Amino acid sequence: MARKTNHTAIRTRVIFAAMLLFMVGIRMNADAQESPELFTIYLVRHAEKQTDSNDPPLTSCGIQRSESLNDFLEAVPLDVVYSTDYKRTQSTAAPTARAQGLSIQGYSTQALDEMAEQLLRNEQDALVVGHSNTTGVLAGLLVGEEIGAFDESIYNRIYQVVISKDDKRLHVFHTAFDCAER
Repeated sequence: MARKTNHTAIRTRVIFAAMLLFMVGIRMNADAQESPELFTIYLVRHAEKQTDSNDPPLTSCGIQRSESLNDFLEAVPLDVVYSTDYKRTQSTAAPTARAQGLSIQGYSTQALDEMAEQLLRNEQDALVVGHSNTTGVLAGLLVGEEIGAFDESIYNRIYQVVISKDDKRLHVFHTAFDCAER
């Protein structure tokens, strides 16, 4: 079983590396031509949370998932990291922000339209950490599609929104993270 999980993890990393190289190639081509400019926004739901309070911290699996997210985004240069003002979202964003030398910027789930406008206006490579009822919605707002909330049991989605002057593309990654209980 561990061998199969390792193969799945390796396959996921190889696929991601290929996509990353593709995106870097597009970015280099866009930079060389000066148009269209390209930026990418990654949106994720917070990792697994405890259930003992209104503002619960992450579980041990949640902490591992947040570290795995940092590994996933390790080769992706980010300009900014956003998170809602909850322990679980801040803790999910923290490893990536720390690794990239960035502070975590706050945003409100009550103002998703404004957040989408800000992300598009700023034209920055960003990570946005939210919730099961906001992450897909915000991704949809960025590309002009209606995407709703998803089930609270889902933690493995990474929405990648690639934006150029002429196009907006949404990709959804389903990560192969497997929690190793500590």
